[in-house]
This record gives sequence, C-alpha cells and structure tokens, in this order.
Amino acid sequence: MANYDTVLIRYGELSTKGKNRKDFIKKLDQNIRWMLRDIAGLEYQRTYDRIYIRLNGADPSVIRERLQKVFGISSFSFTEKVKSDIDEIKKTALRIAQEAAGKTFKVITRRHDKSFPMSSDEINRAVAGEILRNTDHKVNVHHPDFEIRIEVREYDTYMTSEKIPGAGGYPAGINGKVLLLLSGGIDSPVAAYELMKRGLKVEAIHFASPPYTSENARQKVVDLASMVSVYQGSMRVHFINFTELQLAIYRTAGDPYAVTLMRRMMFRLAEETAKKNRCLAIATGESIGQVASQTLESMVCINDVVHMPVLRPLVCMDKLEIIDIARRIGTYETSILPFQDCCTIFDPKNPVTKPSVEKAEGFEKQFDWQSLINDCLDQVETMTVYPDQDDEEDFL
Repeated sequence: MANYDTVLIRYGELSTKGKNRKDFIKKLDQNIRWMLRDIAGLEYQRTYDRIYIRLNGADPSVIRERLQKVFGISSFSFTEKVKSDIDEIKKTALRIAQEAAGKTFKVITRRHDKSFPMSSDEINRAVAGEILRNTDHKVNVHHPDFEIRIEVREYDTYMTSEKIPGAGGYPAGINGKVLLLLSGGIDSPVAAYELMKRGLKVEAIHFASPPYTSENARQKVVDLASMVSVYQGSMRVHFINFTELQLAIYRTAGDPYAVTLMRRMMFRLAEETAKKNRCLAIATGESIGQVASQTLESMVCINDVVHMPVLRPLVCMDKLEIIDIARRIGTYETSILPFQDCCTIFDPKNPVTKPSVEKAEGFEKQFDWQSLINDCLDQVETMTVYPDQDDEEDFL
C-alpha cells in the first residue's frame, strides 16, 4: 500500500436514485469529509460515479477503518494514479503484480474514456502479457490470488489490486429523521445502526425511572448512543422521567396489562417528542414474538395510540442475528452490562400476549394519564452525544 496515493470510492445503491442522484452524492461527499475531517492534506474530487481522495502522505490504515463506517459507499480501493498511457499502465501493473501475494491473477479494466485507443479487453491482454513475460505468475479468471483493477479516464488512470467492501446503504441523514426508543439492551442500538444504514438520521428517546433505575443505567444509554453515533457523527438523546407515570400504571392495572399500558404511554411520549423535534417517524428495536409486548396483537394495541409511522428494522430478525450485528458494531458488551432500565425493573410475571385496545382503554380511563404525560414532557432532558464524547462539531 506504500505506493498508493489515491482512494477511489464507488457509490453502490446511489446509482439508482435518478433525479435525486446529485443530492445523494453530495451528501455522501459531505459525510466522507466529516469522517476524515482531522486528517490533514487530503484533496477531494467528485465525479458522476466516483469520489477520489488524494492522500498526500496520510496513513491509509486510518482512512480505511473510517471509510468502512460511512454508509453509501459500495466499495473503495487504494490506487496509484498514472498517466493514461499504455506503457505507464503496463509498467505499474507489473510492479503491483511483483509485490502482490500469490501467483495467479486476473486483470479487470474499466475504460471510462472511450477515446483511449485500446478497448478494455485489449488493455487486459496487454497488461496480462507484460506480467506473464516478466514473472512466473499465471492467469486465473475464476479464482485468482489477486486482481489488478484498472480504471482509465481522460487524463489519469487508477490502478489497484484490492477492492475493499464498504458499508453499503444510503448516506446517513439523506432520507429524513426518526426518533428511536433507545433502551440499554441489545436490540435498540442495532436498530439505530440499521436505520442509519438506510439514510435516516436517528435521534433517541430513553425512559428512566429514578430512583428505581440508576445513574449507571443512564450512562450505559449514553455510551451506547455514543458508539452508534459514529455512523452519523452525533446523536441527540431525550431523557424522560417515567417514574410517576409508571407507578400510576402499576397501581391501576397491575399484572398482566402493565407492560401494554406502559408501552402505549411511551409511544404517546415518543410521538409528541418526535413532532417537537421534526422527526417523521418513531422507531423501535422490536422483533416479532421476542417478548410479550412484541407479539403482533401487542404491536397493534400499542400502535393504536399514535398516528405517525412506526419503523421496526429488526422485526423479522431472530436474536442470534441481532447479537451478531451488535458484536460487529461493538455495542454488545456494553448492552449486557447489568444495569436495569425501567422495563426490566418492573418486570411483570404474567404479561398479556394478546391485549385488546378496548381493555387497554378501559384501564386508561381509571386514571389521569394525560396530566402525567404532560409532566413528563415538561421535564425532558436533552443532550447531544458524539463518538468520542468530546467533539463539539455537528455532522448533519
């Protein structure tokens, strides 16, 4: 990688965006620049189907790690930029092959400049011939040890032997903003990651019940928000003091409808908070059938109290799939720390799995929940968290 001087970034799904394509590419470019903002000397160039970053001596390993966290990138390569001249291309390809690990290779050329005097296939043959004449390497088009990729443009040609997978998806923040119910568990941070991957900006709402829930439980949520905020730069978290409302629910309904009523109240609070902060939807980390409040009947009963869309990106995932993602994005170990949230502190023994809207409304008529909702909204605490917890520059 020592000879590589340019990063070539490919877009992926953005190529399907039609009239909105320019907006998506502009947003991706902004997100890349923010992710690499503290690396001096980088030079950027944006074209219709690529973004190029001139390294100017910057550490490729740092750039590689960060680019893999930018949604909207299909793949990227560290490349050498040479003149669009076949002799220069052959000479560079030979050196790359001599430095590469392995003995079998394949040449892949993409000729963007149609005025170049050789076709892609002719370039492939010329480059392969140069390597075969000067090394003991062999061509293997199906399972090569390494590939030499060549992109020919009008003035410059970009060459590499590595294609690094990107995070995929859409640029974070391009598709609007949602409010996620963020607990201290495994599921909701993974939901945040999946929502960001689809180009959504995520704000979070967390329900605490002091003194039954601890400051450690709150800090755990802040830490989780910080971990997933790396994918969009920062995250606003709204903390709701849920104690009085939760106690009123248990005094009124007790087991088994307490969880259903609690979730209905949480959704009401989330919708009001979402509207105030211009979020277009509510989101959760729910998965069908995982717990009593996540049966289809429960979801219908709980959804009944809100009018905006509720997004559930994990709805069809099983627990092992969710845990795998949590491990991959680094949230799992924090999520399993033994600090209970308001849902686990008051864990009912026999929660209803098929609640009805009528019965839930019957319980709600027995106490003044609207006043308690208003009190909760009057005491909302909001903070912005960052990946490093000391960064004061917003991303989106």
